[in-house]
Order: sequence, then C-alpha cells, then structure tokens
Amino acid sequence: MAVNDSRESCTEVLFETTEGNIRIVLFNETPVHRDNFVRQIDEHFYDSVLFHRVIRDFMIQAGDPDSRTAPPGAKIGEADCGYTLPAEIRYPALFHRRGMVAMARESDETNPERRSSCSHFYIVWGKCFSAADIEKMRIRLDSTSKGAVKMTPEIISTYCNIGGTPHLDGAYTVFGEVTEGLDVVEKIQRTDTDNNDRPIKDVRILRAVVTRRR
Repeated sequence: MAVNDSRESCTEVLFETTEGNIRIVLFNETPVHRDNFVRQIDEHFYDSVLFHRVIRDFMIQAGDPDSRTAPPGAKIGEADCGYTLPAEIRYPALFHRRGMVAMARESDETNPERRSSCSHFYIVWGKCFSAADIEKMRIRLDSTSKGAVKMTPEIISTYCNIGGTPHLDGAYTVFGEVTEGLDVVEKIQRTDTDNNDRPIKDVRILRAVVTRRR
C-alpha cells in the first residue's frame, strides 16, 4: 500500500454490484474526499447508480444520479450533486496504479484548481508499460507538469509490473484503493460499450455500505 496508513486504520466501504462485490479502503491522507464519500454512502447516494463510463484498459466510472433511471442507450454522465471538493493530490504517495480509486473532475480549462466532482469516481485499471514506454511517459509528465510530477523508481516498477494510468498522476485526487474485487473491476472494464462508453448491458451498484469507520 502506497500510504503511511495500514489498511486496518482506514475507513472501508463495500459496493455490491450486478457483477460482484468491490471492497475499498479510503485513505486518511485525503480526509475531505474520504468524509464526502462516506456521507454520500450513508445517504444511499450510490444505491442503484450505474457504472456509466467504462473504457477497456483504462478505468470504470460511476456517480451520475440520473443513471438510476436512464433508459437503455441514453447518454448519461452529466449530473452530480451540485458542488465540488478541493483537490487533495498526494503524489507521489498516492498515484494511479491499478486498483486505485480517484474522483473525476472538469478539465483544467474550466477548473484550474483541479477541484473534484462531488460524486463521480473512477477505479483505475490501465495497463502494464514497457520500460521504453514508461520512460517516454516519465519525460512527458516531467515536461508538462514543469517538474511537479516526477516518477520514483518504485512508481516506475509498479507501472511496468502491475499497471495503471500514469498520465493522470498529479492531476486528479486519488483517495482510495480496491482491496477485494479487483477481478470484478476487470470484468466490468471488459464489458461491451456504446459510442458514449456506456455499457450495452447496465452494470449497476446495487448497494453501497460503510463496513468500517475510522
């Protein structure tokens, strides 16, 4: 685990989905995002919400309240609960390796502070990189971030051997990690989707519950 906290000291949540269960720990290093996520779960916000955006070898995303009742084929993903969260980017301690959970957000053009959505979250799948490809990515990130995002040897090794989405590092708040059910995430990210990245067959969060509070 890429944080100072042990899993046992973290809040834990469970998502029961139509494809199986996904258990997630929420990091104490990102308290605003942790507490917001817990509040949303306590208020049953995620119950019956779809994974509305799924991109193979990249990530799965949920958090649109309108998706609960969206008819088949409808374009969804624009609705949320009406506020944003201040960024809590903790790179390099927290980075986009496979299984990490982060909040989506609007683009830098309209959101230069990189504030997070109040409800849209994604679970990273990504891919494994060759040494040559990760070196190109390292150079590009160093340039585009003006030196703010520098890959450590540990991060480079992780992206080569475990996988993830390094191009998102330093730009989105990572606030949790899947501890059980990564096979379910893999199954979901392989589902067939339409031109809007919505699964052809709905993938639904049946229920979300906090299983441990810290």
